[in-house]
Amino acid sequence: MEIFEELFKNATLSPEVRLKYAKAAYDKAATLENSRWLFKTNLQLGHIYKKTGDLEKSFSHYIQGLREAEKQRDNKRIALIYSSLGTLYRVSEDYDKAIKHYKLGINYLRKGKTKSDSTNLAKSLMNTGEFYRILGKYDSANLYFEESAIIFQQIDYLMGTAYTIGNMGLVHAQKGEHQIAKIKMDSASAILEKLEDFYPIAVYDTYLADIYKENNDLERAIEYAKHSLKIAEEHSLKEQIRDANLKLSELYGAQNDFRKAYFHQSQYLIYRDSINSEEKIREIADLRTEYEVNKREAEIALLKSEKRTQYIIFISMAVIIVLLGLVSFLYYRNSRKRHTLNLILKERKEEAEAQRDQLEAINETREKFLSIIAHDLMGPVNSFKGLSTIMKMSIDNQDLKDLNDIHKVFDKSISNLSSLLSNLLDWSVTQQGNIPYHPEKIELKLIVNELEDLFFNMAEGKQIKLRTTVPDQAYLWADVNSVKTILRNLVSNALKFTDNKGQVNVMAEEQNKFVRIKVQDSGIGMPKHKVDLLLNEDNFQISQGTKGEKGVGLGLQLVKEFVKINKGKIEIESEIDKGTTFHIYLPKYEK
Repeated sequence: MEIFEELFKNATLSPEVRLKYAKAAYDKAATLENSRWLFKTNLQLGHIYKKTGDLEKSFSHYIQGLREAEKQRDNKRIALIYSSLGTLYRVSEDYDKAIKHYKLGINYLRKGKTKSDSTNLAKSLMNTGEFYRILGKYDSANLYFEESAIIFQQIDYLMGTAYTIGNMGLVHAQKGEHQIAKIKMDSASAILEKLEDFYPIAVYDTYLADIYKENNDLERAIEYAKHSLKIAEEHSLKEQIRDANLKLSELYGAQNDFRKAYFHQSQYLIYRDSINSEEKIREIADLRTEYEVNKREAEIALLKSEKRTQYIIFISMAVIIVLLGLVSFLYYRNSRKRHTLNLILKERKEEAEAQRDQLEAINETREKFLSIIAHDLMGPVNSFKGLSTIMKMSIDNQDLKDLNDIHKVFDKSISNLSSLLSNLLDWSVTQQGNIPYHPEKIELKLIVNELEDLFFNMAEGKQIKLRTTVPDQAYLWADVNSVKTILRNLVSNALKFTDNKGQVNVMAEEQNKFVRIKVQDSGIGMPKHKVDLLLNEDNFQISQGTKGEKGVGLGLQLVKEFVKINKGKIEIESEIDKGTTFHIYLPKYEK
C-alpha cells in the first residue's frame, strides 16, 4: 500500500496516472477493510477528482473519508476532510458552506503539534485566503496567506511557499498592482515548474494574460493564455481549460479576430457546462443528504446492537429517544463551548488592538510633550539672555552692588526654571496617552503673578514695562497646567515681538460665564492675512522676534489646543507697528 501511496500522492504525475493508482489502493483497502487506508485513498481520490473537474465523485469520496475519520475519532483527519470540503464548496460557489468548513478544519488543526499538523494547517489557511480572494476581501485574504507562508517557511515546505507567493500575486493583480503581481507569480511559477506542479502555473498564466491585456500588450497576453491552455490540456485540468478558453476568446475579440474568438468561446461553454451544471450541483446536495441519512441509521443500529438484552427489547424506542436527546444536549453544550471560546478569542483580539492603539496614542503624545518641553524652556532661556545683558552693563560700569543684586535675581531665575522643569516632568508622569484635562477652581491672579516673576528678567533685558491688572476675585474653572502653558506662551511671544522700551499688559475681566484674559503688546503687529492664518491653520510659519529670537509657531498651536480643551475660545486683534492683543475666553468658576 505504501508504494501505491507514493504514486497517487506524486504531484509530478498526470491526474490520470494518479487516479489509476489511487483506485487500485482504494480497492485493496476496501477488500482488507482497513479503515486507515480507506481514509487515505478516499481523501486522495477526492483531491484528484476535484482537480480534474469531476465534483460529484470528489464530494462522494470526501464524504466516505469523513465516515472513516469519524469512526477513528481522529481530529486531524476530520480537519483535513472539512478543509477539502470547504475547497469543493468554493468551487461549487456555495460560499457560506465553504467558509464554515474551512474554519472547522482550521480549529481542529490548530490543536496539533507535529510537522504534519503544521503542514495541513498552512494548507487550510491558504485555502481560506483563496476563498476570501475570490470574494474580493483582499485584506482578509492576505492575512491568511501571510500566516500560511510563515508556517510553510518554518517547516521548509517549498511547494506550499510557492503557492502562497503566487496567491499573493493574484491578490495584487486584482487590486491593480500589476508590477508586484507579475513578480510574485513569475517567482512562484519558476519554483513550481521545477517541482513539476502545473495546475497553479496554468492559473497564474491566465492572470498574467489579464495584466498584459490591461497594459494593452495583447500579443503577450495571448502568449500567456495559450501557455495556460496548453498546460491545462496536457494535464487534463478542466477548470483551467475552461478559464484559458474564456481568456483567449476575450483577447481575440479585442483583436477583432472573431473566428478564433468564437471558437474559444464555444470551448469555454462546453467545459463550463461540464463542470458547473445544475445537475451536478443537485447531485452533490443529494449525496450530502444521503450521507446524513445513512449516518443517522448507522447510529441507531449501533445503539440497538450495544443494548441487545431482553429488557432493552421492550424499551428500545424509549432508550433511543433518551440517547438522541442526550446527543442533542451534548451537541448543544459543545456548540455553546465553541461559541464561548470564539467570544473569548474575539475579546482578546479586541484587547490586543486596543492596546496597540493606546501605545500609538502614547507615542504620539510623548512626541508632542517633548516639543512642549523644548518650547517652554525657551522662555526662561531668553530670560537668562536678558540677565546677561544687564550683567555686562554692570561689569562695564564696575558696579559691584548691581552685580550682587543680579546674583540674587540670577539665583531666583534658576529656582523658577527648576520649578518649571519639575512641573513639566510631573505632568509627563501623569500622562496616560492623552493630554490631561482636570478642571478645578483656579485663582487667576496667582498664576499671573507667577508669570510676572518668571518673565521679569526677559522684560528687564529689553526695558519693557510688563504690567498686570487682574481682579482679586477672578476665578477660572479649567486645567491649571494648560492655563499656565497658555499664558506663558502668550506673554513670551508678546515680549519677543515688542521693541525695547515697549509695553506688555496682562488684564482680565468677567464676561457672562467666561473670564476674558487680554495679553496686549505695543510690538510690531501683524497684517490681517497672518491673523487669519493663526486662527485657521494648524501649521505656522517660522518667525523672529525684535532681537532675532527664534520661534516655529508651536507656542500658538499649544495655545489654540489648550484653549479648545478647556472649552474656551480665542480672538486676535493686530495692527502693523501698533501691536497685538490676544483675547482668551476661559470658563468662569461658578459657585
